Amino acid sequence: MESNHIFLTGYAKLPQGITAKELYAVIAVGVVVDTKTSEIIDADCTLATVLAKRIVKELLVGLKLNDLEKIEKNFKLHYFGSARKAILSAVKTCNEKYRQILEGAEEFIED
Repeated sequence: MESNHIFLTGYAKLPQGITAKELYAVIAVGVVVDTKTSEIIDADCTLATVLAKRIVKELLVGLKLNDLEKIEKNFKLHYFGSARKAILSAVKTCNEKYRQILEGAEEFIED
């Protein structure tokens, strides 16, 4: 991993009645972010199917983590799976962690 890349995770509760909920209590979204540009370099999640995971990755990679409005718009235009709200919630958690890291929050920086 390049020195300016960091890995972040976010979690959110999944809705009832979807396969991923039967496998996991929550969805996890992981992203690799370039701290120089805020661009999402890679992404993954704990959805049940390979296709769903690939779609989430395609919708996130290349966007800037600090541009939640664009991320939400992208999902509203292209993702009609039942987990959309949970995915966006997990991405928002990643964004909050990212902002804290950029602001130098001590809990995220080890000596």
